[in-house]
Amino acid sequence: MKNEIRRNSNGVVICIMDTSGSMDQTRKYLARSFYFLLYQFVRYRYEQVEVVFIAHTTEAKEVDEQEFFHKGESGGTFISSGYAKALEIIEERYNPAVWNIYAFHCSDGDNWEQDDAKAVELAGKLCELCNLFGYGEVAAHHGYSTIRRKFQEQLNQDNFIMAQMQTKEDVWPAFKRILEKDGAGGEAP
Repeated sequence: MKNEIRRNSNGVVICIMDTSGSMDQTRKYLARSFYFLLYQFVRYRYEQVEVVFIAHTTEAKEVDEQEFFHKGESGGTFISSGYAKALEIIEERYNPAVWNIYAFHCSDGDNWEQDDAKAVELAGKLCELCNLFGYGEVAAHHGYSTIRRKFQEQLNQDNFIMAQMQTKEDVWPAFKRILEKDGAGGEAP
């Protein structure tokens, strides 16, 4: 990992979720299940844990847990907006020298093509600051090109990981595989 884990210190989980119209209740359920496991892992590992919720469509905002999991919106998706908001929050509140930062983004992978390059660039910046940064594609639309392919081709960071979760049975194996290497790069099933 790029950032050495600082034991007996603080941890933050930054949950970024696509809340556009295509993220229905099933997709949000998969994301919520994953985020719950991630939070429990970080809470077990560190003395103090904070959770940040970021919801995005073409714009991103920090929200509370209720809005994060239950409010849906319509319109398109700029994945980079969620990453830009996460970077802004890290800069303002979570110094990587003090905090162990775990960020994860869940989306169905549908992104406006003109945003792909910026999303990959900002994902790389998150990798520089986080102990682990991951992307979880939840119940992706079959036959559509998703941002996942761009990440596979362009984001080769040791602390970046991807997971696919099509059904609730996929959540635990994806999470377990991510943590087996303690944040090492690769792709989970």
